[in-house]
Amino acid sequence: MKICTISSGSYIVSPKSVIIRIFSILPQISQSHSTVLIEGASGTGKELVARAIHNDSIYKKGPFVAVNCGALPDTLVESELFGYKAGAFTDAKTDKPGRFEQARNGTLLLDEIGDISSSMQVRLLRVLENKTYEPLGSNEPIGTNARIIAATHSNLEELVRNGAFRKDLYYRINVVKLSLPSLADRKEDIPLLADHFIERFNHLTGKNMAGMSQRAMSTLMLHDWPGNIRELENAIEHAFVLCREDIIRVACLPEHILPSTALKPILPGLTLNEIEKRVICQALERNQGKKVATAKELGIDKNTLRRKILRFGI
Repeated sequence: MKICTISSGSYIVSPKSVIIRIFSILPQISQSHSTVLIEGASGTGKELVARAIHNDSIYKKGPFVAVNCGALPDTLVESELFGYKAGAFTDAKTDKPGRFEQARNGTLLLDEIGDISSSMQVRLLRVLENKTYEPLGSNEPIGTNARIIAATHSNLEELVRNGAFRKDLYYRINVVKLSLPSLADRKEDIPLLADHFIERFNHLTGKNMAGMSQRAMSTLMLHDWPGNIRELENAIEHAFVLCREDIIRVACLPEHILPSTALKPILPGLTLNEIEKRVICQALERNQGKKVATAKELGIDKNTLRRKILRFGI
């Protein structure tokens, strides 16, 4: 087991986890000045990884500033990033520093960068190239030394091909790229993550939950987790609210993760690997051995399915 401790939480993985390689290169990435692009579905821990990079970097004494570009209207992105001067518009009574100023000597995380408009992409490209920006209402350029980490749930290469994202900006931010796998592609980590969240909620709630029943853990292993680690954390918190015993049982889990397992018998005495192998075998039988269709039904990538077939000797 490997534990990566971060100020806002922990990333816990098993020795076989596909994310181990990412953690193995984080120290080199952290110590560089290079811009980092983190790709991954919502809930895979992009901000946690960004914080880990910051906390182990030469910028760690400075602030870590995160801005969700996708959550801001296009009319506000510019003022949020670059700030404004008093009088720049009707309600601008005083100067307001932007996120680039707030991140001086530190790290700026541009989350969901794939959602910014074309005009904002042009402005951001100039800032990254020149290391200067101009607040709204000002003609005086201000230098920035913040390290930039960009994150997105989108496939930027596809957006570039479709003309929705500037190629030059993509190559400017894609110096070092980290692609975080979905939880469906790293199910071997679920027991460790569940134990971590149980320990965390024990501390927060004052309870003394000992763990999960085999049926409950099997249910977690069979779910496809579209919400990734965040969804798993919410499921454990939900169980803490409902459970009256010191063991989390299936009845304590959220209903939305039960339908996919309600009709599948959970056989006692099997290890988690044996359960996963049986599920894959049954899915292959239902799909006449077609791997693409099987992977789609199981909610995993076809390459992940191929690796599991080899690992389990199916």
